[in-house]
Amino acid sequence: MVLLHFVDLDPELALLRPLGGFFALRTSPGSPGEHDRRLPTLARAYARTHAQPPAGAAGRSGAGLHDDPLAFRVRKVTRALRAPEERIGASVAQQGLAARLWSVALGCAVLYGCVPDLAPGLLRWDPDAGAPDDLWLTRVRARPGDAAAVAETVLEGHLEPLSAALRARCPVAPGLLRGNAASALAATARLLGRWADEHSRPDVAARTRDLTAALLAHPLLAGTGSLSGDAFRRRSCCLYYRVPGGGVCGDCCFTRPPRSSPRAPSG
Repeated sequence: MVLLHFVDLDPELALLRPLGGFFALRTSPGSPGEHDRRLPTLARAYARTHAQPPAGAAGRSGAGLHDDPLAFRVRKVTRALRAPEERIGASVAQQGLAARLWSVALGCAVLYGCVPDLAPGLLRWDPDAGAPDDLWLTRVRARPGDAAAVAETVLEGHLEPLSAALRARCPVAPGLLRGNAASALAATARLLGRWADEHSRPDVAARTRDLTAALLAHPLLAGTGSLSGDAFRRRSCCLYYRVPGGGVCGDCCFTRPPRSSPRAPSG
């Protein structure tokens, strides 16, 4: 059993910064810029319908960013990858956002013993930014850091509504998206485990292993792949091999890119 020493969340979530860009999260102890105030919340991004943007809020890349932030992001990623299908951009965009959310939640759970409330309405998101996804948490308040609370925060609060919103916009399989969620979780756990080893923090390593195993057993992720040590092998494909110059990922169900099938197995 791992004994946790709980640490109060600080307003800047400073313990996350040494872990790297996927873990660090902007918060609001200072005054955000006017651009930040105009950023859509993730709650807005997950919505099925979108109103016209407010006057003067066109932003850097046109009104589409505010009309439908999620569709804007998918198009941006698809163009950046030169992907032949929009569902590939949807898959890569979803996995990137999943990695950010898992990193913040899991990092806080193992370092603080609790997680910040990451309700979609509290997180502003810049869909026109690069990777990792630029998120701004507008209010820091603590929630429990056990596996059930992390699953409720990330899986139920974000990844399921994100998946539904993406599938309403393009034909991407739900099994593929859940495989992406599991893959992003396993990758986050590997990064945390390596950091713990490098900094002689066996407590962090053990807590990470316990949380990851519990989360992968959650009904929304169970059956998405197998975990052996810190190595994860998924049972679906994120479609990255269909990007020009792309290949299969290290945890892919394929050992080499399929040659002829226009659609990869996706669960």
